[in-house]
Amino acid sequence: MVNNRRIPHSILLSTLLSVSCFATENLGIIGIDSTTIDDRFHSGQTEVSSTASISGETVDKAHIENLQQVLQAIPGITTEIKTGDTLKIHIRGVENQRYMGEKPGVAVVIDGVPVFERTGAVNIDLDNIASIKVIKGGASYLFGDDALAGAVIITTKKGAINRSSVASEFGSFGYRKLLAETSFAKDSFNGRLQISERKSDGYWKDSDYLARYANGKLQYYIDDTSDLTFGIEASHREKDSHGTVEGITQAINDPTSQEGRDYTRMYDVDLLKLFLTYSKDFGNNSNLLVNIYHYGDNTEFVSSPQKYSSTGAVVTADDAYTTGNDYHQVQRGLKSEYRSSGENFAYLFGADVRNNVYENKTAYLVDFKTSAFSPTVYTAGTPTGDNKTTEGVYAPYLEVKVPLTDATTLTLNGRYDNIQLDYDDRLNALSLQKDFNVYSHRIGLTHNLNDSTTLFVSRSTGFRAPSIDQLFNGTISLDSKVLNNPDLKPEQAVNYDLGARGNFSAFNNTFAYETTLFLLDRKNYIMSSIGQYTAATATNPQKYENIGGMRSRGLELSLQSDAKKIFSFDLAYTYLDAYFTQYDNFYLGLGSPYLPSYTQVHYDLKGNTVPRTSRHTLNLTGNYNLSASTVLSAEVTAKSSYYADELNQLKMPGYEVFNLLARHSEKYKGYTFDFFARIDNVFDKFYFNTARSSGDRDYNFVYNKEDLTLTVNPGRVYTAGLSVKF
Repeated sequence: MVNNRRIPHSILLSTLLSVSCFATENLGIIGIDSTTIDDRFHSGQTEVSSTASISGETVDKAHIENLQQVLQAIPGITTEIKTGDTLKIHIRGVENQRYMGEKPGVAVVIDGVPVFERTGAVNIDLDNIASIKVIKGGASYLFGDDALAGAVIITTKKGAINRSSVASEFGSFGYRKLLAETSFAKDSFNGRLQISERKSDGYWKDSDYLARYANGKLQYYIDDTSDLTFGIEASHREKDSHGTVEGITQAINDPTSQEGRDYTRMYDVDLLKLFLTYSKDFGNNSNLLVNIYHYGDNTEFVSSPQKYSSTGAVVTADDAYTTGNDYHQVQRGLKSEYRSSGENFAYLFGADVRNNVYENKTAYLVDFKTSAFSPTVYTAGTPTGDNKTTEGVYAPYLEVKVPLTDATTLTLNGRYDNIQLDYDDRLNALSLQKDFNVYSHRIGLTHNLNDSTTLFVSRSTGFRAPSIDQLFNGTISLDSKVLNNPDLKPEQAVNYDLGARGNFSAFNNTFAYETTLFLLDRKNYIMSSIGQYTAATATNPQKYENIGGMRSRGLELSLQSDAKKIFSFDLAYTYLDAYFTQYDNFYLGLGSPYLPSYTQVHYDLKGNTVPRTSRHTLNLTGNYNLSASTVLSAEVTAKSSYYADELNQLKMPGYEVFNLLARHSEKYKGYTFDFFARIDNVFDKFYFNTARSSGDRDYNFVYNKEDLTLTVNPGRVYTAGLSVKF
């Protein structure tokens, strides 16, 4: 396919915006809240979207094994743990029904670098977090593709003082963490170096993992108004499958095992993140940020369990797989943002240029047959795939804030994305191309009722461009039962927020809060014409089409008391009603798709609840400052029932989990000793971390809870550790 391309003139020309400005007295300097590069700018009073922030200190003090344990304190967020500290993040129910390697519908950005990994999950070094900011609702006006439901922006730690520390943690199921870090600060520069290792045998079969990180950041002050920041993070990860169990009976009787073999296993992942940020202040209220980055992901794993040897003998060994996968991904880009703030208006103008390359090679690992009687022997070393996808993104974006009155501010955002996809199948001499042009926006108002209360309302959008595989699935798969659809349109999400934030005093305490009513509509949702995971047949072929829709609506509430008091608490509550507004063609497969008896039953799922979305979610943490150096914390997380499947036939019970944490700090001769002990799931509650199903897994022509794929919670988990700062 030949496609002559031109970058639209709007990308190459400057954007001109004229606004009428009104004099203000109460608002003072109006600042820009948004940034895609770092978190050095804060002006929450005029933020028109629902947001939440977590400090790195909070993450450190929680002594967690995975980020889920702190993100669950943010209303509207759900997470799926893959292995160890690897997780997939969802916001407001978007993409909760997907459970393979699909994108999560949430942009994840670390130090200005948009990090996306092959599995749709993200690996995060929990010991190197300075801050986490979550923007809820469509966020493509800042981040472009896949920010359907929001964005998670993480900034890593930098050197601030001359200090070093070492730490060690141990816990249940062979969990161990070792860490050493040092930071330094001089008149003209500061820096930080850290190395760490986390490993665990895991509770479930084949759930062991190892993660090693090396991080560094150096900030150099060029002069009083400008600086350069260089950052590097290298990690090596080894992980196996995530310990799923097949069927409710197996989950109850033997929750650590699994029936059969996972389709993919034995992941070996090397990640490298590099970035360089230049910052320049102009006067008191203007700033330029320029960020260049490189993010590499080299992942090797095995897939497709071997069933028969080259002689036709049955193969059942756990580690016997037929295919080796070698995946290389490189994301490179440049971002630039110029912002200016003042009493009459503020603005940000940004440019985002990306060049992403995704390469995948597959080959047979062993000699094998597909059945005992097949005459064909597949030979080890035979290449089965060798393709490369190149993705170019060219996007200007803009944010403007205008005070309309002394108390009211208007915010406008806009972004234009030109996305260019090139696919090259080197094994089959195939080249494919497709371009997309997408506009995203946000418009919102804030109104300060008084010094302590702000109302906000906004409309924001998100999008996801079709993938090469969705556009040309039939050509790529060489399967006559699979059809192309090069006319696919990008998916769209429109989000509405209406909320209030502020603080108030009561009961001799000060409370901070944010509450939001939200409505998120997802349209042109790209779905398979026969449902997400049903096998295509000659009479019912598969084709990706813009035929789906979903809606999420609900209420989010966060409330925090003064942490300096003897008793304090953090509360997060979510009411979520997520359902399909269009799902005309769902086919339930019954029996084996490899046999003539395979049957497909048609359903229209319009109005069904999106799987794995609980109607009610509550997280409450109470803290007791026993002394200036000792803190006791108790946490409860509660979720109401949910459906494990799109058919809404397999309902899973809700649960409540209670956790405890104790921390003590002691200073001695220039050393600071920090001790902690943590117990998760104190009462050893039996429940499922994840539950999913989409068809007749055991091929017995009956669809019930024996067709579930489940991950059982490991029960009571102990962790303890010591760190020494000097």
